[in-house]
Amino acid sequence: MDAQHEGDGAAAAATFAPALAAAGDVRTLTLPPTAAGLRFDAALAQALPEFSRARLRAWIDAGRVSVDGAAAEPTRKARGGEAVVVHPVPDPSDETHAAQPIALAVVHEDDALIVIDKPAGLVVHPGSGNRDGTLQNALLHHAPALAGVPRAGIVHRLDKETSGLLVVAKTLAAQTSLVRQLQARSMGREYVALARGDVARGGTVDAPIGRHPTKRTSMAVVATGKAARTHYEVVERFGDATLLRCRLETGRTHQIRVHLASIGHALVGDPAYGRRGAIAFGRQALHAAKLSLVHPLTGAARSWTSPLPADLAALLAQLRARGAGDDA
Repeated sequence: MDAQHEGDGAAAAATFAPALAAAGDVRTLTLPPTAAGLRFDAALAQALPEFSRARLRAWIDAGRVSVDGAAAEPTRKARGGEAVVVHPVPDPSDETHAAQPIALAVVHEDDALIVIDKPAGLVVHPGSGNRDGTLQNALLHHAPALAGVPRAGIVHRLDKETSGLLVVAKTLAAQTSLVRQLQARSMGREYVALARGDVARGGTVDAPIGRHPTKRTSMAVVATGKAARTHYEVVERFGDATLLRCRLETGRTHQIRVHLASIGHALVGDPAYGRRGAIAFGRQALHAAKLSLVHPLTGAARSWTSPLPADLAALLAQLRARGAGDDA
């Protein structure tokens, strides 16, 4: 910081604070010597790892961060030793929802995270048409402290009718770590998918996904969409359907459903991206079977697996029995 930002940070901060609406606990800190030479927004992100860099930058841009008593400038170089005051403001998406005693299948839980095996039919976040009865409501009952973590600690989601594993952060620091792993594409997420038709071989769909140009509740492969990549391999063939193992490199809305439909192999039972076929199934045949990540506290690589849910296992058994009958 230049000379005009130097001085008695504590005293100057007192004149800065009253201009801001009260929102959340005020954070005060001194940047360490190791921050010297970094952009201020990067130095602040290192000093407050419980908040994402994007959120901190938004607070800087909104004038909610002071450095030695003056409004912070995100691109100015830090020198180390500055007195910093942060006035957090809640994210609009952090609206508090009611805790509800909804049963959860907890695969793993510790001080930093919870791994949930979500059943098909359970909505992850409250929203239009689903104000309660969601995974978020269940989590707030299971672990009330999650009320203090944005989105009750949920860092990624599964569609309502997709079953399987997802991870929930129990602290702000854990949430930031998991979000950064998602952004770095280092969190492993593998799915079991039953696709229509005979998929000739495994491959990769590398195609951008965005909002469908006319069906606003659906997604599509569009040139203006966000980069998306799905890897898939053939596990088992049934003639008019193929069991696949899919691995996400990115995590766009409806990614596997859209990508498989784009190559002519929509998921069995998918009402949005596929047509009704000979194989009847009450939902899209998609299951999040494996989750891998680096533990936010220990730094150790961890992974969990989920067995096929009863409805999908029964469908595969029927297809195998049909094939055995044809061979007889």
